[in-house]
Amino acid sequence: MGAPGTAAAAPLPQPPAAAAPPPAALAENALDFTSYARTLAHVAACSPVGALPERFDPRVIESHCTQLAALQERWRQLWLTQAQPFLARVVPRDLPPTVVYPFGGGDLLTALVTFPKATEITTLSLEPAGDPRSVDALTSLDLEPMLAEVREKVNHLFHYGHSKTVDMNKMAKSKLPGDLTYALVALEMNQLDPVAVRFFRIDRNGTLLYLTQADLDPTGEPKARRAAFANMEIEFMPRGGGPRRIFRHIAANLDDTHLKADPGVLRHLEAKGQVAAITKAASYLLWWKEFGQIRNYLLRNMVWMISDSTGIPTEDAVANGFEQIPYGRFDGPFLGGGIRPTEVFRKLWAEKAQPLAFRFGYPDASNHDHLLITRRVAKQ
Repeated sequence: MGAPGTAAAAPLPQPPAAAAPPPAALAENALDFTSYARTLAHVAACSPVGALPERFDPRVIESHCTQLAALQERWRQLWLTQAQPFLARVVPRDLPPTVVYPFGGGDLLTALVTFPKATEITTLSLEPAGDPRSVDALTSLDLEPMLAEVREKVNHLFHYGHSKTVDMNKMAKSKLPGDLTYALVALEMNQLDPVAVRFFRIDRNGTLLYLTQADLDPTGEPKARRAAFANMEIEFMPRGGGPRRIFRHIAANLDDTHLKADPGVLRHLEAKGQVAAITKAASYLLWWKEFGQIRNYLLRNMVWMISDSTGIPTEDAVANGFEQIPYGRFDGPFLGGGIRPTEVFRKLWAEKAQPLAFRFGYPDASNHDHLLITRRVAKQ
């Protein structure tokens, strides 16, 4: 990585206009897991959809829902009341309805709040979505500790505005499907109901190939469990009625080595055409030279991005036709590591920052809240 003060990054060659996305192979034999997801939503997210299995004590569920509701109300009072008016003011109304959120596993909630009109949201992270059928394996003795774990992890997201990698790793090994559970809580908080839940893999051309019975062995178990339930798609709609929207989570390592070895994820993202983007608490990976592929994808395809300081470095943004608008205060990166844009970012915030009254992702090195908008400059 270059040191502060190096020459500006060269602009990237722009791709031709995106072709229509490759069709998803949603054959009649694609397996649907909506009934499992609705049961999980009822049990863990306190949704009215689904039903409570008879083996579970309803008093345990009632206690969980009371505590979860208190956590949600605290989040609304301390974060949403500040963030929602700000986001309504700064997020353009004419953005593409497709949102891409790199390093965003477990955080559908922020994407829904930031982009309430998005028709398609895609998060990407290392963690798999998880097998929704695991709810059938929970015993009555499992229930209380599992729900306590859900509250603990969700509360961290509410309090800090991002999902810790260690939490996501724990949930990935839990008896409950971690990323799916987070997503169901986010949907319920926005009065959105899952109406179709499927799982898929991505071929090298970027086409989605949905899980079918042929991907299971004769006992009904996946031939490769982690791969089978790594990537999920949830169709959802407002509880009172309205158009269907899509949320997808893709489990992928976004470093250059993995994306070059298997370009399917990039091909899938590129086929979406222009997108709005979001990232936060991303360990400053977009500062690293090892994540050039995903950084270049964003620079070529996004028209607007909201982030904390883990977003696009200034020299890359400016060289590719973007401007950056800072909010809050930034004295230095929250984590050690790459120094490439640190001094440039300090100068950017010192000269141009506007006020910010809530946390968005990481604080800075001095525990200040900060936020960055990166937007494409209109051609004259």
